[in-house]
Amino acid sequence: FGLFSKEFAKRHGLNLLGTTSTWFLLDIAFYSSNLFQKDILSAIGWLPKAETMSATKEVYRVAKAQTLIALCGTVPGYWFTVAFIEHLGRFTIQLMGFFFMSVFMFAIAIPYQHWKTHNSGFLIMYSLTFFFANFGPNATTFIVPAEIFPARLRSTCHGISAAAGKAGAIVGSFGFLYAAQSTHLDKVDKGYPTGIGVKNALMVLGAVNCLGMLFTLLVPETMGRSLEDITGENEEDNGHQQTFSVEKVPV
Repeated sequence: FGLFSKEFAKRHGLNLLGTTSTWFLLDIAFYSSNLFQKDILSAIGWLPKAETMSATKEVYRVAKAQTLIALCGTVPGYWFTVAFIEHLGRFTIQLMGFFFMSVFMFAIAIPYQHWKTHNSGFLIMYSLTFFFANFGPNATTFIVPAEIFPARLRSTCHGISAAAGKAGAIVGSFGFLYAAQSTHLDKVDKGYPTGIGVKNALMVLGAVNCLGMLFTLLVPETMGRSLEDITGENEEDNGHQQTFSVEKVPV
């Protein structure tokens, strides 16, 4: 059966919806948080405003902050996935990752004003958001599509899922840029309309992660199973063998 056949829709349609939607939703949250770290950290006062620093000092301060977050959150998250993916499973890690990303995103968004005077606490929870992104859907969303589809359609379905992720990255990048603008016209960046503010933008990202949890329910667990067993290709092969043997029986 082909990609646009009823048989594919029956067997793998919900799985494809699961892999595309979760990758799309993850990249909205992940790329917006990643690309605009400088703006988020400046908004809570952990980084000085750009106009108060020289270009060289700004590059140094931003690089230092992003390196600290990467070393404490992003990189360890990947290694935790490597260590536990064959023990916890893909489904569990992805669901857990979306859950904790939601928890920490809401935890920094709801008491947003509090973090302006408690920068260290904000930085810890912000790093934990990246930790559970990588010890979660930022790893599993590209692993699962490589396992759950038939061999003849595996690359195509993985490509469709990845394309959905890149669409999410575009939505997250442009969406957060506009949404995070101040609600007061005199405080927005030059050339931009008013937005909903950083606090509400972070709340939206928390809600996006909750949707990621919901769509993860469409993704099957693949731990400890062969590719043929996951995709049902063993059943097809057995069916062909039985048909062949019947045809060879003399009448």
